[in-house]
Amino acid sequence: MNFPQAIASGFTNYATFSGRAARSEYWYWALLLVIGRISTQILDAVIFHAPVTSYLDLHNAHPLNSIFSLIVLLPTFAISVRRLHDVDRSGWWLLMYFTIIGIIYPLFVWKCSKGTAGENRFGLDPLEMDARVANVFS
Repeated sequence: MNFPQAIASGFTNYATFSGRAARSEYWYWALLLVIGRISTQILDAVIFHAPVTSYLDLHNAHPLNSIFSLIVLLPTFAISVRRLHDVDRSGWWLLMYFTIIGIIYPLFVWKCSKGTAGENRFGLDPLEMDARVANVFS
């Protein structure tokens, strides 16, 4: 899956918490978040004179960054849950983000790990599904 396909999949499956997401889909989405947040911070600084360095400063307006964050909030949770499904973990593991241990180790490792080969309890392997689609169109 390439960058445009991953972004299209993220917005197509905007609130789909079932199924699985391949590593490429998840990490391309993460790249979109980084690019989008940097871009909107720069635009906020240019248009609204909001300081770039004080992202969490509640006294300065960051309207474009806030709008971007709201737009991608739900699909980010959905793709994170689907990524955990790919490594045969429940989406409830995302609650570990509220602990120091969850941020540092298991969630990061699981998101970097290769998904379960073949079908698991959450559905078909997304890499096999991509190969099937490619064979149909070739």
